[in-house]
Amino acid sequence: MPTLPGPLITAAWLREHATHRPLRIVDLRWSLTPPAGRERYESGHIPGAVFLDLDTDISAKRGGGPGRHPIPSGEQLARALSAIGIGDRHLVVVYDDAGGSVAARLWWLFRHFGHDGSAAVLDGGLQAWVEAGGSLTQDVTTFEPASWTAHPARTDDVVDADFVDRARLDTGALVLDVRAAERYRGEVEPVDPRAGHIPGARSAPWAGNLSDDGSLLPAHQLRERFALFGPQVGQPVVAYCGSGVTATQSILAMQLSGIPGLLYEGSWSDWSSDPARPAATGPDPMGEAA
Repeated sequence: MPTLPGPLITAAWLREHATHRPLRIVDLRWSLTPPAGRERYESGHIPGAVFLDLDTDISAKRGGGPGRHPIPSGEQLARALSAIGIGDRHLVVVYDDAGGSVAARLWWLFRHFGHDGSAAVLDGGLQAWVEAGGSLTQDVTTFEPASWTAHPARTDDVVDADFVDRARLDTGALVLDVRAAERYRGEVEPVDPRAGHIPGARSAPWAGNLSDDGSLLPAHQLRERFALFGPQVGQPVVAYCGSGVTATQSILAMQLSGIPGLLYEGSWSDWSSDPARPAATGPDPMGEAA
C-alpha cells in the first residue's frame, strides 16, 4: 500500500500510483465565474477522478457558520466523502486548476477532522498533470459507497472574528490577507459587502506562493517569503481570504515552511458583513478608515 510522501505530491508520483486501489483522486475545481467546477470536470479530468462540489459538498449552507463557505460539520463531510467511495482506508489526492487555492480546502478539512496524512494536494494541479504527459478523460468514474469517519474537529487551527480583532492589534501576532492585492487595497470587490481589508492585516496574495509554472515555491523560498511579513516564533499567524477557501493554500505553504497557520473561517465575507467592524483601504495595513 503506498503512503503519501507529504501534503504536496508531484504529477510524476501520481502517474506512478494513480491506479493503486487505496488511492482516490478528487477534482475540486471551482470558480466565481463560469464555467462551474462540474462543467470543467465533465469536459475533461484526470482518469479515475471523482468530483466534489465546493459549495454543496464541503461547505455548510449559508448561515451554518460565518461567511460564504462555512466549514461543514463532520457529519456532512463524512456523507459527501462516503457517497463517492472515499473511506477511512483511502488516501486522497486532490487537485484544481488554480494553484491549489481550492484543492487545499479538502486537505485542510482532512486535518481538521483527524485524518492528517491521508490527503495531499497535487502540486501544479491539472496543468502539471497534462505537462507531465498525463491524459484527460470525460468518462465518469464511480465507486461503491465507503465509510469515512469524521473525528472530533480540532479547535487549534481555526479562529473567529473576535480572535482576529485581538490579533490585528497584537504586535506579536500576524494577520495575513491572501486575496489579490487590488481587493486588499479596496479597488475592487466582486462579491462581498464592503471593499478593503481588516485594519492591521498584511497583504500576502496566495498567488505569491507559486512559481511561474503554477507549482508551490520550494520550502526555502516560502520561508523567505513569509519571513518578510515578520511572524514571531510562537505567536499566532492568521490567514484569511474572501470566504475561508483560498487561505488554506497559504496555510499549506506555511506548513511546508514550518510555520503553523490559523484559518479565519469566515474571512472577509464574515468581517465585512458586520458594519460595526472597521475596514481599511489602500496599500498600508492600517490604511485609511473606510
